[in-house]
Amino acid sequence: MKAVLALLIAVGLFVPHAAKAQEIEVDLELVLLVDVSRSMTERELEIQRKGYAEALRSDAVFAALRSGLLQTVAITYVEWAGTQEVVIDWRLLQTRDDLDAFAEILTSRFDPALRRTSISEALIFAEFLISSNKYKGLRRVIDVSGDGPNNQGRAVTVARDAVLAEGIIINGLPLLTREGMDLSWHLDNLDIYYETCVIGGPGSFVIPVFDWDDFADAVQRKLVLEMVSRPPEAQIIPAQSMRLDPTDCLIGEKIWRERRRYWDSP
Repeated sequence: MKAVLALLIAVGLFVPHAAKAQEIEVDLELVLLVDVSRSMTERELEIQRKGYAEALRSDAVFAALRSGLLQTVAITYVEWAGTQEVVIDWRLLQTRDDLDAFAEILTSRFDPALRRTSISEALIFAEFLISSNKYKGLRRVIDVSGDGPNNQGRAVTVARDAVLAEGIIINGLPLLTREGMDLSWHLDNLDIYYETCVIGGPGSFVIPVFDWDDFADAVQRKLVLEMVSRPPEAQIIPAQSMRLDPTDCLIGEKIWRERRRYWDSP
């Protein structure tokens, strides 16, 4: 009987350690959440893919990758609107060849825009990707870009708080460009909305993009801040104008209701 009990205890102790041993330790688990909602033109979708590819191939990003204790980053690229699509599943980045290969996939095809804007469901989806992967990061980060506030799914603050409760950091790349955009969906000071309603966690930050020509540089700066061995200080570069209240975390839903009321009116 004692022998059986000892065996059960040994098995009970062994299984968790075995499962834990299968995890691959990395400096960073990083989900890139990239907006492809219908407010984005095909040109803008292409600029985003090429911008990420250019940033990943840069010397600055490679140096940041090599600055970590393990010099290894696990990364996945997800496009989102009302739903989400994993464009590139989890991959390890350790060398320039790894960065180049990831960048090459990004520029191999471009997809049409999807509908609506659900930052909240994108965040929950990203948290699932992190919690269900085979990696164990010293830091875990969700990096979300977007050109408008949340207007579908659960409240963005509910999703944000659920993600932060798991110890995951959320950073933001709000797109304040106006080129080709349906301005009825535009929110001035979208960066403030992201700061107030979307991002969170130690060292979280917002880097707004005001012009598409600056997109690749903004992505490079963002990736460097996320990959460097020490977290950055929280920061934001504020926009200049104010039309709707960017601190109202339900502003996107309100805009959507107003649009629906307009469409449904005789």
